[in-house]
Amino acid sequence: MGTAARDCARCWWCGTDPLYVQYHDDEWGRPVTDDRRLFEKVCLEGFQAGLSWLTILRKRDNFRRAFADFDIDTVAGYTARDVNRLVQNAGIVRHRGKIESTINNARRARALRDEQGSLSDYFWRWQPDASSRPHRITREVLASMAMTPESTALSKDLRKRGWTFVGPTTIYAFMQAMGLVNDHVEECAFREPRRSR
Repeated sequence: MGTAARDCARCWWCGTDPLYVQYHDDEWGRPVTDDRRLFEKVCLEGFQAGLSWLTILRKRDNFRRAFADFDIDTVAGYTARDVNRLVQNAGIVRHRGKIESTINNARRARALRDEQGSLSDYFWRWQPDASSRPHRITREVLASMAMTPESTALSKDLRKRGWTFVGPTTIYAFMQAMGLVNDHVEECAFREPRRSR
């Protein structure tokens, strides 16, 4: 029996959709150090702007095929012809600006990786100090935390480096999903810290 079928307390936001529940149980908030996964997530958070994450999650396999499994070097080499091809791809969000942003961000990610050693080294430097985090994570607390000083600072640094679709709210969602913060609510069975991968 998969985790999606387990009957336990969870964060409210995943509802009962099996795909969303599985994402909550198996992925969200688990510390990620793999550069490709970090790049994928920051790009998909950009695509999600104005949409629900479930919409993006349902299209994630299509995004992976369209963007070469988010291989940074491959996507960095995409051209205007690739943009035109992707705008015609009904399996993804066909927003020209977000498609162009993903290609731009791949080029910025490549430069950042070359400078810092890895995207992981860079992003994890922005992990907030535990003492700055709320004592208890509740739905009400999270409703007041669409962005944080750390997500605002990271967003500003990325934009200074030429990244796009990386506003502070988008970046905080990225930090939550990639485990830089643990925002599973107190009663959630998945709040206990889990291993990095």
